[in-house]
Amino acid sequence: MAYENNQQPERNMDGIYSKRLKAGKRRTYFFDVKTTRGNDYFITITESKKRNNEDGYDRHKIFLYKEDFNKFLAALTEAINYVKTELMPDFDFDAYNHDQPHEKNNRPAEAETTDQTDDSADEHSSEEVDSW
Repeated sequence: MAYENNQQPERNMDGIYSKRLKAGKRRTYFFDVKTTRGNDYFITITESKKRNNEDGYDRHKIFLYKEDFNKFLAALTEAINYVKTELMPDFDFDAYNHDQPHEKNNRPAEAETTDQTDDSADEHSSEEVDSW
């Protein structure tokens, strides 16, 4: 007799939030918040790069678990600040913000997010990114 767990609904690492960041013509980053079977949360960070002279995409994925959120953010911030202040202090990093929504009345525009419970929005369906 096969073991069946009828006590819990089947979950497939449900995605509950997603943010897409287009970074140039060939690169897109996805930041996805997902849940585990134990109702815990983790983040996946995916880089999707269009292949040169080929069809398809190369993808690299990082899984970031809640116990590492603070350490990861601190290390990333430290590395970025090092580049900005020590290696390239005269570089205008803000010159690359041209694809960000413009601020109105000194208030940042609302972030582009996708709630995966909304059936009308699918963050991974675009001409630029093929199916996972």
